[in-house]
Parts: sequence; C-alpha cells; structure tokens
Amino acid sequence: MSTTAVLDRTRLRGPRALPRVAPALLLTALALLGPLLAPHPADQPVTAPYAPPGDGAPLGGDQLGRDVLSRLLHGGSALIGSALAVAVVVTALATLLGCLAALSPALGRVIEAVADIAILLPPVLGIMLLSLAWPGGGRPAVTVAAIALGTPYAVRIVAGAAAPLAASGFVEAAAAGGERLFHLALREILPNLRATVLALFGLRFVEAVYVISMAGFLQLGPQPPTADWALMIRENASGILLDPWSVVAPALAIGLLAISVNLAADTVAPKAGRRSGPRAGRGAGRRAVNRR
Repeated sequence: MSTTAVLDRTRLRGPRALPRVAPALLLTALALLGPLLAPHPADQPVTAPYAPPGDGAPLGGDQLGRDVLSRLLHGGSALIGSALAVAVVVTALATLLGCLAALSPALGRVIEAVADIAILLPPVLGIMLLSLAWPGGGRPAVTVAAIALGTPYAVRIVAGAAAPLAASGFVEAAAAGGERLFHLALREILPNLRATVLALFGLRFVEAVYVISMAGFLQLGPQPPTADWALMIRENASGILLDPWSVVAPALAIGLLAISVNLAADTVAPKAGRRSGPRAGRGAGRRAVNRR
C-alpha cells in the first residue's frame, strides 16, 4: 500500500474526518430542533419593524417586528426535509435507471432520450409550470419540480459510472448464468457504485436546497407568514440597511448548510468506495458461473 493511500485512509478514519462531517450534522440537528429552541413563536411580533438587535430579539426584528432568530430557527426544518426527500428520491431513481441504462443498450437509448428532453427544459420554467399546475402549489409542487429537474442529470452520472462495470467480467459471468437485469443492477453493479451514489446524494441535496430556495425567492414555494429561510430573504430585502441580520442570517444559513453537506459527502464517499469495489461483483459472478 502506498504512503498516499495510508495517509488518505488515516484522514478519513481518524479524528481529522470529524471537522469535515460535524458541521453538517450540527446544522441539520439545529434546524430540526430549532422550533424547540426558539425564544418566541415564529409569527409573534416582539419588537418594532426592522429593529436592531436587542434583548428581546438577538438578531433584531423583521418587517413586521417578529424575532429574526426565532423565525430562523423555525425556518430550517421544512427546507432540510424537502431537500432530503428530493435527494433520496432522485438518487434512488437515478441509480436504478442509470444501472439499467448501462446494462441494456436499447433501454439505455430510451432513458437517455427522455433525459435529454428533460434537460432541455430551463429549471426556472420547469418550476413555474409545475407550481402552477400542481393543486395548491407551495412546497409540495416545488419538491416535485426539484425531483423532475434533478433526475435526468443524475441518471447520466450513474450511467457513465456504471458503463465500465457493465462490461466487466464478473457482470458478464452473472449475465451468462441467467441473472436478470434487476439482479445485475442491484447485486452486481450497485455494490461497486457506493462512492458515486453517496457523492451524488450530497450533490442532489445541495442542488435541492438551491432550487427550493430559488422557488422561495420567486414566491413559488411557501407563502407568508410561513417561516422559511428563502422567504425571509425576500421579505426583508427592503430593510437590509435597517437590520442586516434579517437578510444576512437566513442567507448564511442556506450557504453554510449547502457547503457543510457537500464537504461531508466528499469526506464519506471515498471511504465508502474503498469498502466496496469489484470484489463483491466478482464473487457474485462466480456464484452465477457455479450455478451453471
């Protein structure tokens, strides 16, 4: 084993990995537990509009005199929940479709053609169309739009990573043993794509945070008086000179959440990749040959 590999493994398994993963865990826990930690109800006026930070409002007041800190603590859980749902669904769909596309050239051409058509749709236009067509609009419509917009790109990434595995010997041996496409995808290829899938999950989560936030800026997501980080930025933009924290605090929360999750995914994905690899697939391939 090379010195570089030893140092890299030590970095991921030792204490040095904790600072790269801890911020994401801390921010997620703070956002989920925020409503319990908020000093005031999210919709309760406690000070003058755009009041500077004071005793009753550590980050000042918003345009209606509500506590910025309380609304910040209330506004993260829904965003993280929606982004997490988008990342899970997109990653699962893309993993399955990408593996099938790599295994079956005919099916792959169909999947790639549909993905190409979906990619041509501008993201903002897609969000607007789905938000207007969805009954009631709001966050559910934006969540569905984020899934629809993120899946085509993710399918291409997985298909590209799975293509060399689909042409490898252990997959061909399993296919020769009569295994079906779903078995080949889930039992032969997927175990060797753990690093790719984890990295993809992190990227889709970050993208979902940005897409859902953008929808909030366009007033296509949650509507007032809902406590939402993106909505807070839009609502308080006119008073940024009076109380900058009413805009800076939610903007920092969105940025730090995206950066920390991306950093955590970049840390965990290589470790998962070393735990898997072609050995799992070759073992399954040998079992297929033995069954013959």
